[in-house]
Amino acid sequence: MDLAGVTKEIKRADLLQMYDYLRLTRALEDRITALYRQGRIVGGCYTSHGMEAIAVGYASALERDDVIAPFHRDMGAFLIRGFTPGEILAQYLGKRTGPTKGKDGNVHMGDLKRGVIGFVSHLADNLPVATGVALAFKIRGEARVAFAGTGDGGTSRGDFHEAMNFAAVRTLPVVLFCNNNQYAYSTPQRLQMAIPDVADRAKAYGMPGEIVDGNDVAAVYLAAKHAIARARAGEGPTFLEFKTMRMHGHSEHDPAKYVPRELLEEWKKKDPILKAERLLTQLGYGDEAYFHEVGERAKKEVEAGVEFAEKSPLPEGPEVLEGVFADTAGSY
Repeated sequence: MDLAGVTKEIKRADLLQMYDYLRLTRALEDRITALYRQGRIVGGCYTSHGMEAIAVGYASALERDDVIAPFHRDMGAFLIRGFTPGEILAQYLGKRTGPTKGKDGNVHMGDLKRGVIGFVSHLADNLPVATGVALAFKIRGEARVAFAGTGDGGTSRGDFHEAMNFAAVRTLPVVLFCNNNQYAYSTPQRLQMAIPDVADRAKAYGMPGEIVDGNDVAAVYLAAKHAIARARAGEGPTFLEFKTMRMHGHSEHDPAKYVPRELLEEWKKKDPILKAERLLTQLGYGDEAYFHEVGERAKKEVEAGVEFAEKSPLPEGPEVLEGVFADTAGSY
């Protein structure tokens, strides 16, 4: 990353805030993993360990009125949109104070008031939804952008291609991305597609496709910022491929023995937090004492969230029907 370009386009305060969110995301998901291994979380447990820069970078580049359709490795985006560690932990523990009020677990959550479309497990399904949101923005003449992504495996599904085609044909204000962590569950990219770069798929739909270092939060931020500006100016969609590596299994119950150990060791050196710390040090924005302080602050915030979630009540039986059907006022 060119230091002059970084200082020209990214404010110091924004870089420091993104570093804060990288540390908070890591601390929160490490704690969630620990709770899962203790048997206190049931169901799936998916983390963005080693990929935090993607969600933190793109979510930091969006305006407040923009809408995101995240997927299960986008914890940083939820935090930036105002979801607290306490709310998220309550969600994982099935408590009433979680975003779904105990109806679901892990990252199957959203909040339209915070511009977050609820995530479902069918990867790539959120891309047509975000494309539809972008169509609404265009019809209404609103200067708003939708942002949505999926993993490398999701780009081989039909709904991914339908979203890409429709967004391009209608010149919609949407940015679509691929979190390319090289494995679709246990299937490596070379067995998924006959091209080296997922970004090449954008050419088929007449939209720009860009490859970005997904472990460099500044690079992610700048690529997202430029694509968002292009969409907001009426120039249509962009497809971003964030190259990264999944450092844990597909979920925490998956030991990922199919991944070569030497590959993981290589990517450990490219950890997004280490990269951010090197950048901040080069710019004179931080040092070891500062990094330690931020890390400790993140841990304390997460522990406060654990306490909140554990003290929160479980939902009562009749609540299962609340927020499911439209009421007479038309709200949900």
